[in-house]
Amino acid sequence: MSLARVLVAQWRSARPLADVKVLNAGRLHVLDALGVGLAASTLDQGEAYRRFADNLAPGSAILLANGKMASASDAALVNGGLIHSLEFDDTHTASIVHGSAVLLPAALAAAQASGSSSEAMLASYIKGWEAMIRIGLAAQGGFQRRGFQITSVAGSMIAAMIAADVIGANDDQAVAAMGIALSQASGVFEFLSNGSSVKSMHPGWAAHAGLIAAQLAKAGMGGPETAFEGSRGLFAAFTAEGIGAERFARELENFGSVWHVNDAAFKFVPSCHYLHSFVEGARLLTEQGVGVAAIDTMVLRIAEGAAPIVCDPWEIKLNPRDGHAARWSLPIVVAEQFVHGRVDLETFTRRTDDKVTALANRMRCEKLEPHRFPHAFEAELIVKLTDGSTRSIRIDDVYGNASRPAGDEAVLQKFRANVKRALRPGTADDLITWGYSIERGATLDELTKILSRRIP
Repeated sequence: MSLARVLVAQWRSARPLADVKVLNAGRLHVLDALGVGLAASTLDQGEAYRRFADNLAPGSAILLANGKMASASDAALVNGGLIHSLEFDDTHTASIVHGSAVLLPAALAAAQASGSSSEAMLASYIKGWEAMIRIGLAAQGGFQRRGFQITSVAGSMIAAMIAADVIGANDDQAVAAMGIALSQASGVFEFLSNGSSVKSMHPGWAAHAGLIAAQLAKAGMGGPETAFEGSRGLFAAFTAEGIGAERFARELENFGSVWHVNDAAFKFVPSCHYLHSFVEGARLLTEQGVGVAAIDTMVLRIAEGAAPIVCDPWEIKLNPRDGHAARWSLPIVVAEQFVHGRVDLETFTRRTDDKVTALANRMRCEKLEPHRFPHAFEAELIVKLTDGSTRSIRIDDVYGNASRPAGDEAVLQKFRANVKRALRPGTADDLITWGYSIERGATLDELTKILSRRIP
C-alpha cells in the first residue's frame, strides 16, 4: 500500500476532537492564526494582498484582507499569505513546520465553499497539522538543506488532503489530490538574497494549490500513487534523501493515537523563530544592567542548522534592505532589543536606525555547541563590556515552545492585540466565544459575520 493510501486510511479513522487537550490546542491555534492574519491586513506587509483581494470576484470564502468574500482558492491564497507575512504565525519546532498558515486557509476556505461544519473544518485542520509534522520529523531538515520551505512544498499535498476530506472526496480521489498537488509544490529560500516579501506567499500558494488539486481530483484527474515515496516523489525530489519516506512510514504508524499538535509553538515576537531566544537573552541582560553604552563587543552563538537563515551573508544581515528584511537578521534584531527595549510589530515597519546599526556592527556570530536544534531554538549571548568584564546568558528554548509552553491567556492576549488592529471593538471576544463553541455548534456563517466587522 502506498504511503498516500496509508495516510488516507489513518486520517479517516482519527478523532482529534475527542481528546480535550487536542481540541483546545486546535482552537487556540485557529484563533492565533486568524489574529495574525487580521493584523497583517492592516500593515504594509499586507498591502499586496489587500490590493490583490480588492480585485477578486465574489465567492463563498471569507478574506482576512478586507472582510469580503472570494472563491475558495483565492481566499486560501490571500489568507495564507497574510498569516505568514509577519513571521508571527505558529511553528512546530522539531519539524520546522509553519502549520496554521497553510492548513487553516485550506480548511476554512474548503469548508465554507462546500457548506461543511466548523467542527469538520477544525478536525481536518488538526489532522493536517499531524501529517505536516510527521513529514517534517521524517525529513530531519532535509527540505531546508536543499533550499526549500517544507511549509510550502509539503503543505501543498496536505492542503490537498484537507480539501479532499472537507469536500467529501473518496479515498481514490484523496490519493489523487495529493499526487496532483505534488506537481504544484514549490517554495524556495532564494528570498533571503534580498529579504523580499515573496516568502509570505509560500503557505498561501500551498493552500491554493491544495484546493485546486482536490477539485481536479474530484473531477477525475489522476495523480501519482507514490507521491511521497516515489523515486521522483516528495522526499526524493525535495530532500534528495530517499530514507525520508521510510521514516515517514514509521511516523504514520501512530497517526491518530499520538498528537503532536499539542507541542506546536506560539510565537510572541514577529520575526524568524530562530531569533526569539536571542531577543529574550538581550532583554534579560538589559534587566541585569547591561546598557548599550557599556557594550564593547558581542558574540552570538547559534545552532549550525539555524545560522544560514539569520546570519548569512553577515554583511547583508547588517544592512537589511527594509524593516521586513530585518526579521531574518540576528544582529539587527538583537540590537533592536538592546537599543529600543522591544521587538514588536512596529519594529519592522521602519528602516533600521543608526544606533541599532552601530551596535549590530559590534557583534559576530559563532557556532553553538552542543545544541538541540531543531527540537529547541537555543541562544547564547556573550558580551564583552567596555570595562573589560564579560557577561553571558544562555536561553535553552523559546518561550511558547513545548518545553516552555505559554498559557491560554498569553495566547489570547496576543490574539486580542492583533484583532483590534483590524476589527471593531468587542469583536475579539466574540471570536474567542466562537472558537470555544466550535464543538457545540458554532457555525462558519457566524465566523464570517464576525470577520466582516472591519474598522472603517
